[in-house]
Formats: sequence, C-alpha cells, structure tokens
Amino acid sequence: MMPTPHPLERSLGIGWYASTAPGIGGRLKAEPEDFCVDELPLAARPAGSFLICRITKRNWETQRAVREIAKQLGISHKRISWAGTKDKRAVTSQYISIAGAAPGDIAAVRLKDISIEIAGTADTPLMLGDLAGNRFQIRIRDCDPLDLATRVRAGVATAESGVPNYFGIQRFGVIRPITHLVGRHILKREYEEAVAAYIGLACDGEPEPIREARQAFYDTRNALGALKSLPVPMQYERTMLHALIEHPGEYRQALLALPPKLRSMFVSAYQSWLFNHGLSGRCAAGVPLYEPVPGDRLLFLDGREDAVTEKNLRTAEVHIRRGRCTVAIRMPGTAAYACHGIADETIGSLLDADGITSADFGTASEFLGVKYEGAVRAIGLKTDIAAEIRDTTVELAFDLPPGHYATTVCREFMKAPPLQMI
Repeated sequence: MMPTPHPLERSLGIGWYASTAPGIGGRLKAEPEDFCVDELPLAARPAGSFLICRITKRNWETQRAVREIAKQLGISHKRISWAGTKDKRAVTSQYISIAGAAPGDIAAVRLKDISIEIAGTADTPLMLGDLAGNRFQIRIRDCDPLDLATRVRAGVATAESGVPNYFGIQRFGVIRPITHLVGRHILKREYEEAVAAYIGLACDGEPEPIREARQAFYDTRNALGALKSLPVPMQYERTMLHALIEHPGEYRQALLALPPKLRSMFVSAYQSWLFNHGLSGRCAAGVPLYEPVPGDRLLFLDGREDAVTEKNLRTAEVHIRRGRCTVAIRMPGTAAYACHGIADETIGSLLDADGITSADFGTASEFLGVKYEGAVRAIGLKTDIAAEIRDTTVELAFDLPPGHYATTVCREFMKAPPLQMI
C-alpha cells in the first residue's frame, strides 16, 4: 500500500492506495458524458399504486431533478422516492417511484436534459438501497502517455485484487466537502454552527463572489444580506436563509427546512468520515484488506456478523478465501460502540476527541427523524474491469454493488489530485 500525498483526501480519511504502481493521471468528468451510470434494478415487485419510472439525466443532481419533476406534475416532492443518489456531473439513468401518479401524467413533464420512461408499477415505494448495483462507463482524459498501457494493466490488476472501499469525496460534497462537518455540529447540538457551516464555509472551487458571500454570512450571521448575495440556483442555502429571516435565531428550524433526504445525509456523512479514518488506520498498520487479524469484524453474505479471535482466525481466513465473508468495519450509531480492533480504536479516539457518544446519535435521530443505528461496511472492494486506451484517453467499464463509489476505483488508476476526479 501507499499513502496519499493529497491533503484533502487525508482530511476525509481517504488515506491510502492499494498499490505502489504509478498512476495514469488524467482528468475525470471533463464532460458529463465521460461518466455514465446505469442503475441496475432489483427484480420487479407486485403491481400497485406507485408508478415506477426510469429517468435519464445529464448534469442534474438527483434531489433537484426530483423537485423539478414534482413541480411539473403539480405534486409534493415527498411523493417521489428513489433507490440511489447519482453524481451530478454525469449522464445517469435511475429509477424513481411516484405515489398515486398515472402513466398519462408523465407526458406533461418537459425538462431540459431529462427523459422519463415508464417502467411499470409497484405496491411499495422505492427506498434508498433498493437496487442491485450500478454499471459504469467512464472516460479518463489527458492521461500521462508514458508507458500508459503498463499503468492501465496495473490498475486493472489492483481493482480485481481489491482496493480500500472508501466513501468517495462526493459523499462529503463535491466542490465543498463539508457535509460531515455539519453532521458533527448536529451531533454536538451546535445547531447555529451547523447552519453557519452549511451556508458559510467557503471553498476554493467556488467563484470569488460566492466565497465572499459565504464568508460574510459566516462572520455576521446576516441572513438577509446572504440571501441578496447568493444566486438563485443555490436553493438549499436560500431555503435555510428564508427560514432564518422568518424566524431569526431559530437555527434548528432552518435545518429542518431542508428536504428530509438532504438533512439526513449530514450525520451519515460524519459516520462515513469515521469509517474512512478507521479503514486508513488499519491500512497504516500494514494489514492487508483480505487478511483477518484478531479484533476484526466479519460480514457474511447473508448479513450476519462475527468477530475474529485467535481461536477462530484460521476458520475466518478460509471463509474469506472462499468468498463467504469479508473483513468489515462498524460505523458507530445509537448502539453502544465497543472497540475490538485497529479500526475501532481509530474511530473510538475520534469520537472521544469530538466528545460524541451513542446518546448523541439518538438525539440526532429524534431531531432529524432518521435512524442512525450504525452499519457494517466491507473494507475491501473488488471488481472486474474492461479497459481500453485511445491515444491519451482511458475508458473503463465495470459494475459495483449499491453504496460503492466508482471514484474509489478510478483514484487507484489515476493517483491524481482529488479535484481532477470530481
């Protein structure tokens, strides 16, 4: 393994590469068409009152697309749900369910760069995670031409043998990776600081006038001034600002003014940040991804969990080798967090430093109306990749299970600064 040289990755816990082979460099998502995603649906369910549609969109963020579709249908966006959130700067196809809609209603929807196809009906709405996976076709442009074919072969071999299964940068915000910081403030009941971070933390990737407007709000908490300065497309910041203007000082209310799916992501992003750091702690100790050590957690194909001990170590090795289970890390939540291994110790020390306990996850659950029970996630990610080289452009095609990040695979090929991968 090899540590990342990029400070932004380190700050998000994305600390290691699986191999020491030189990267191909390049630029990801130079155009939306360079990053194509097709959602792989689960088996069809019994027919019912929920209309299932397949939407294909270019350069649209999922939540914004859903809100615009709902607006054109004349319904609440709460009647629309989906199985997975997709990248904005991409061409993506995914499924949504619409409660109580009829096939004829869809003909009224006219949105630039969005097409909608009726896929059937179901007796229950789609929920996050209700998908078999995602199929990716990715183009990396302007790669380093020096011995490019050898480097690509090394990347393919690494992806097939396993890479650290990090949550990608987009989990924390593409241009502004601050979602986990908002979540930390919410867990600590620092609601004013949470709002200030979401609206006011400025990042280098934004235009200077927006950075100045954010900084002004962060320094002064002047909601009306920020509303006049921030552009109309920044609808979530403006939603919070409108709430603060109507109810000055009510920062809890400003957070609750956000769409439920968006506000639920803050605390889960903090959990993802903890996972990444726990995984990097294990990598730093020099422990291979698919070699269990006492204290590790095991995640079986049926969802069952177990712990590795000196007594069952050899049995765990056999199970992993035969594909029955994999090493995993538990992200903390409302359940009491017990430290067993290297990753747990890293996560536990971060929780202690932040002064956050399982009770704080419970308080956040009540506040946001979301369960933060914690979850177990595999530390390794393997996939078969088809790769083609066209001059200095590399094209990759592969499938991933739900909740896994294509950028996590691409970074192993590229080993480039993170801003070249968003």
